[in-house]
Amino acid sequence: MEESPKKEEFEETVEKLEEKLEAEQEKTKEYLNRLKYLQADFENYRKRVEKEVQEAIQRSNEKLVACLIDIMDDLESAISAGETTENKAALLEGIKMVHKNLDKLLEKEGLERLECVGRPFDPNLHEVLVQVPTNNHKSGTVLEEARKGFMFKGKVLRPSVVKIACEDSEGDKK
Repeated sequence: MEESPKKEEFEETVEKLEEKLEAEQEKTKEYLNRLKYLQADFENYRKRVEKEVQEAIQRSNEKLVACLIDIMDDLESAISAGETTENKAALLEGIKMVHKNLDKLLEKEGLERLECVGRPFDPNLHEVLVQVPTNNHKSGTVLEEARKGFMFKGKVLRPSVVKIACEDSEGDKK
């Protein structure tokens, strides 16, 4: 008779464990379903954000191109005037105006020219074209700009190509 109560206790314990296992399996299924929904929601969110970013880029590009169209019209007018006029001074003045308008537009969009002549050489902003021996300037001073450099919204877009001063070793010997 002793075996019976132990067997019943064992069966009861097994039954409770099976119930707990089944409850945990249901929770696991529910968590898995929630995870799948969250994953799908995140993927939809990622796609929506990506689409919105592309649309914002498209709108920005459209705005810039619309401004550039006006400048292109001005250039076409200058070309037409150049083909029909002998007044080169007026043509040059027209081209200078177009250049000024383009400069204003690019500046408004965040483009800045790098000012470098007379300043110390900075490898983050400049590329050396040639070193010019001189005793008139401190070594490393930018003497001339061969190609203009630009920054766009605080980032170097194109470094300036420069001529810099270096010590004149010939001058020291004289």
